[in-house]
Amino acid sequence: MILLIAFAFLAGIITVLSPCILPILPIILTSSIGGQNIGKARPVGVVIGFILSFTFFTLFLSTIVRISGISADALRLISVLVIAGFGVSLLIPQFQVIVERLFSKLAGLMPRSQNKTGFGGGLLIGFSVGLLWTPCVGPILASVISLAITGSVTFDAFLITFAYSLGTAIPMFLIMIGGQNALKRVPWLLTNLGNIQKLFGVLMILTAIGIFFNIDRKFQTFILDKFPKYGAGLTKFEDNELIKNQLDKKSGQEIKKEDMGKPMFDLISPKGIRAPEIIPGGVWINSKPLNLSELRGKVAIIDFWTYSCINCQRTMPYLRRWYDTYKDKGLVIIGVHSPEFEFEKNEKNVMEAIKDFKLSYPIVQDNDFATWRAYNNSYWPAKYFIDKDGYVRYAHFGEGAYDESEKVIQELLKETGALDISSKINNPTYQINAKTPEIYLGFGRINNFASSESIKQNTVSTYTAPANLGSNQVAYDNSWNVMEEYANPQKGAKLFLNFESKEVFLVIRTKGNPAKVKVYIDDKLQGFGEDNKNGIVTVNTDRLYKLINLPTPGRHILRLEFEDSNVELYAFTFG
Repeated sequence: MILLIAFAFLAGIITVLSPCILPILPIILTSSIGGQNIGKARPVGVVIGFILSFTFFTLFLSTIVRISGISADALRLISVLVIAGFGVSLLIPQFQVIVERLFSKLAGLMPRSQNKTGFGGGLLIGFSVGLLWTPCVGPILASVISLAITGSVTFDAFLITFAYSLGTAIPMFLIMIGGQNALKRVPWLLTNLGNIQKLFGVLMILTAIGIFFNIDRKFQTFILDKFPKYGAGLTKFEDNELIKNQLDKKSGQEIKKEDMGKPMFDLISPKGIRAPEIIPGGVWINSKPLNLSELRGKVAIIDFWTYSCINCQRTMPYLRRWYDTYKDKGLVIIGVHSPEFEFEKNEKNVMEAIKDFKLSYPIVQDNDFATWRAYNNSYWPAKYFIDKDGYVRYAHFGEGAYDESEKVIQELLKETGALDISSKINNPTYQINAKTPEIYLGFGRINNFASSESIKQNTVSTYTAPANLGSNQVAYDNSWNVMEEYANPQKGAKLFLNFESKEVFLVIRTKGNPAKVKVYIDDKLQGFGEDNKNGIVTVNTDRLYKLINLPTPGRHILRLEFEDSNVELYAFTFG
């Protein structure tokens, strides 16, 4: 535990060098300017406010949002307004006098040793910065944040987070004191203190505006695009066996030295973990309700999937092949349909998808994620291979490893005594050409958003696409209604996407009437794509649409144009 606290403290110290922090530094520099009697009071207030705020919000922000209903974006907006207010106080002397009087009264509530004009203002600035601070975390703080998200905050997690914030506060304090010393030692700076104060006020306001419009994140992306190795090694010192072992102890996953290198199912008596049962309640398709206990003596694959997921769809030819090859030799495949989006819960939609994909093995709807949670699953797709005695002997998450998976099927079938199990494996060649990650379009999970305006949730608003779109960025143009799961373009709206792949897929839901979407690649109406006829995609069902299938992979600009407001867009995937 002491080791984790020490490394967290060191991680905090070096965080100030990471690219994630660059947009916040102007606030830190500016915090030492303003007022006649600030001295060290405001820097002390800033670091104390930061330590308290960062520790508190890291551990409890998820809980606050869940209980109060106040969004994290609303809290972030309050912090931005505080930062902007202090910038205005540096520009307008009369406003500064009001602010100083206010925080002099607040400081009067503190112990006498801290009763100075700048402390209360510094405390509020530090508290705001603590909420805005989004460090490039390493394994230690990441493990604490994952605990906080699930509501499992411990005293040890508090100590680790506190040590991290304390480490971060030290260089922060030195930066502010260094700025003050520079003002005192350079006569020209001291003579022009009034103008410098106004300049810093402008800088503070611009920083607040930049954070409000997410320019800080775009700036960070720009830095990483131009200098991809910048900051890459800052958290690597945490990524060593000593730290990993300490984190495993905290999570209860410590592995004994003599067991290092063994498969996990060899470490759990007698030969793996007992496969959790299929939780009853969901609709069964292609079969009567099944349970694993009645499949003793057979080999089973539990396949977690959802029908609009392209990664799941790409595994289906392999599943069909395995089922056709081995079902008469004792293999049972059970598809567990755990929906990613709300419309995927609809039984009719699922049955149509199963028919379209030609899936003949048993499938159960898991709309409440009951079986998903029983398996402690986190992925689409995910496959769990269960032996004749009901133990999980192998698992694979995502695409790929098809030859390895079929080899496991053959070995488990041989254990049942099945005869004529050929060792020949001839799966189709597996290849993915995409370099652009999955991109969600609802405000709940949107990433790489590049429109000039910040997203207005659950309401129609106007957006502007930038002239130049960065790699893997998406932008809205004209009127859009952005909901948590999806984005609903209005008539005349456009979507721009900078992608690199061979294929582009988009999950789309119709609001009732069929709709048409125009597809352009690099400003040309593009007809490649299974669902794309002469550059037009007709949306008439709720599913994943295959927009683009280029002859060769490459980087391009996709533009979609919408003639009405009848579609909901969920997520892009690539191949």
